[in-house]
Amino acid sequence: MRVAVTGSIATDHLMRFPGRYAEVLLAEKLDSLSVSVLVDDLVVRRGGVGANIAFGMGVLGAQPLLVGAVGPDFADYRSWLERHGVDCSAVHVSEVAQTARFVCTTDSDQNQIASFYPGAMSEARTIELAPLGALDLVIVGPNDPEAMLRHTEECRVAGIPFVADPSQQLASMDADTIRTLIDGAAYLFTNEYEAALTESKTGWSSDEILQRVGTRVTTLGAKGAKVERAGEPAVQITTPAEERKADPTGVGDAFRAGYVVGLSWGLGAERCAQVGATLATYVIETVGTQEYTVGRQHFLDRFAATYGAQAADEVAPHLRTARP
Repeated sequence: MRVAVTGSIATDHLMRFPGRYAEVLLAEKLDSLSVSVLVDDLVVRRGGVGANIAFGMGVLGAQPLLVGAVGPDFADYRSWLERHGVDCSAVHVSEVAQTARFVCTTDSDQNQIASFYPGAMSEARTIELAPLGALDLVIVGPNDPEAMLRHTEECRVAGIPFVADPSQQLASMDADTIRTLIDGAAYLFTNEYEAALTESKTGWSSDEILQRVGTRVTTLGAKGAKVERAGEPAVQITTPAEERKADPTGVGDAFRAGYVVGLSWGLGAERCAQVGATLATYVIETVGTQEYTVGRQHFLDRFAATYGAQAADEVAPHLRTARP
């Protein structure tokens, strides 16, 4: 199964605020917000939703094709991704802009405030999918909005199944754009808040969205994830126990990576979601979105502990090519 992952490629600047945003943000003053917090940690990591998803797929043994735009500062990042099984041949390198930057501060309750500089990402709108050859699935992740619309339309015209994953771009998009991005998607991925925002902005009810997409997948944080198809009972899964909690950044990206890899393995919706949830657990246990490693036996042991031995037996044959 040849999967193209379109989306942002960025450098993450991650900071930790030891206090609680709930104690420094005044609800009655949000219209004139001006606040600064003192952080006690800063790390610079590789990130971007497209790159994070591709990395997670590569770790599980897939060979995704990453599609996005970067700056001339991408050389080291490219080597890192390629060492982890990601095909970067379709990545566009800008001659004038730097790779995008994500700046995020997480408080002691794991709440986050973030900003994003698009930089070279704006040139992703110039990338065509047709020259990339035959594709079985395209993930349309958060990216330059024009690029997202272009890739979605290319998939429709070529008859390529696509994953709609607007996530971080939902807040700034209008109703018509969101409707265009998700209508006809083979899969729609959102978290719980984004699911509500999608319904609010499009004016479509949950049932109407289910009529317009093949499968709707909603991540529910610590409560797991829900998979829905029109006319079928919803599937809901739990998450494996965390060995520690370090940073939630990139957890949703890893879930998507695991889910799509499960599809490439020919697994059903429940197993795909379980693979995604298990991979996501590795991310929350590390600082950074691509700093985790997956040991085959460790993955299977925690998978079996959460979902049962039979479920692990179904996954085990496919993990033989997983990369550490």
